[in-house]
Amino acid sequence: MDEDGRVPGDIHVKNVTKTYGAVRALVGLTCVLRAGTVTVIRGPNGSGKSTLLAILGTLARPTSGRVDHGELGRGRAEIRRILGWLGHESLCYPDLSGRENIELAARLHGCAAREAFDRAADRFDLYGFAGRPVRTYSRGQKQRVALARALVHRPKLLLLDEPTSGLDVATMKRLAAVVIEEAIGGAFVAVVTHDATFASAIGGDVVSLERGRAAAGLAGVAVP
Repeated sequence: MDEDGRVPGDIHVKNVTKTYGAVRALVGLTCVLRAGTVTVIRGPNGSGKSTLLAILGTLARPTSGRVDHGELGRGRAEIRRILGWLGHESLCYPDLSGRENIELAARLHGCAAREAFDRAADRFDLYGFAGRPVRTYSRGQKQRVALARALVHRPKLLLLDEPTSGLDVATMKRLAAVVIEEAIGGAFVAVVTHDATFASAIGGDVVSLERGRAAAGLAGVAVP
């Protein structure tokens, strides 16, 4: 712990405000993410959850305040090399197969493509459809490939925005096990979800937001 009371290995969000014109998406937010523990980010629509996730992943810059990624690195390039990201869009190439999408992501991260696909296919049960073009997939199948791509390089920072969208109960259970496994392996994991059952299955820490602020009076808000 340093002189400011911070644990150096943690990710510290300190007094972060993010504005888009007249809209204040986050207002003076302070919280902590710990390696080895899944942080669930919760709150109503428009509370700033996706904005916080984007700032943690360096995909958006705070208007004021700062994020200290600790031992993960200081520059955007350093963070993005170890970032696993799932947003609202799958970002899969529709004319490539699921397997080709996963193997391409693996090669871009310097991983062995075949081994990366086999691991992903086992984790998310992809073998039945991975050879078809992504444009032929159901919403749930596309989400499973997108999750596999996000995890293909074993990221140290894993950020998932509504990862259960389109998933059936069996796949949600698989995903919960994978998320917990990544955290146990030492990754920083933050998940935005409206699914209370999924949040309960994976969650350790909770950051609760309301109109861009840490929600007052709610237990589990992680602060320094």
